[in-house]
Amino acid sequence: MTNPKALLDHFGVIPKKSLGQNFLHDPQALEKIADAAELMPEDTVLEIGPGTGALTAVLAQRVRRVVAVELDRRLEPIMRLTLAPYGNVEVIFDDILNVNLPELLGDQPYVVVANVPYYITSAIIRLLLELPHAPRRLVLTMQLEVAERLIAKPGDMTLLSVSAQFYAKPKIVTRFNKAVFYPRPDVDSAVARLEVYDRPPVDVPNADAFFRVVKAGFGQKRKQLKNSIAEGLHIEAEAAVALLEAASIDPKRRAETLSLPEWAALTRGYHASVQSP
Repeated sequence: MTNPKALLDHFGVIPKKSLGQNFLHDPQALEKIADAAELMPEDTVLEIGPGTGALTAVLAQRVRRVVAVELDRRLEPIMRLTLAPYGNVEVIFDDILNVNLPELLGDQPYVVVANVPYYITSAIIRLLLELPHAPRRLVLTMQLEVAERLIAKPGDMTLLSVSAQFYAKPKIVTRFNKAVFYPRPDVDSAVARLEVYDRPPVDVPNADAFFRVVKAGFGQKRKQLKNSIAEGLHIEAEAAVALLEAASIDPKRRAETLSLPEWAALTRGYHASVQSP
């Protein structure tokens, strides 16, 4: 019994909308996700939100170890049934945002595969990409709109776009029809693959300084950069204008129009200004 509706009905589990529970049940979709991860037999996979274990079983057949982190303990008897044949799967019932991932995964290379609900997508991406020992690749099934944000170009950038592209090269691998999920979601979905960089593609003093500047820029989305930078970095408006002009950025522009190299130039200028006596 692998159909999620049948499994959920059998164990009396009703999907929770508050948890964004939409379970993949199409075998071809599951294979596409596993293929996108480009896994090797010796790999470790961190799966977030395994649900009924359908994708977990596919992954377990391809790699040495699968660590699956699931928030909803009601799914435990279902996963015990579906994953019984696989001795290389470790299931942890906890909130992924609370799990000590470095302790769990050690220093071994790993790949992340996740079917993530909309409300937690940004938090999970930032959490994983900012780990001292980041995964080499993330393959995430998510709302299509969020996937498109990951690959946005200047003009449509968001804090999520800048964050993702600072740490990784994102790409939309495939799109899924609503029919491949149970229950059907209200929105279309996509699979995004993020190839994590060994080092960021832009030159900045450090990630903390970079994100301090970026968060300031996006802190007042409808404001011109000269205002949002001044407010976010707690500096005078004249100083914000000077920083922007020194980085060859028009102070009247808005945060969504800046490219990664422009954010990096602004960060270098800001960092130099706070370091100088």
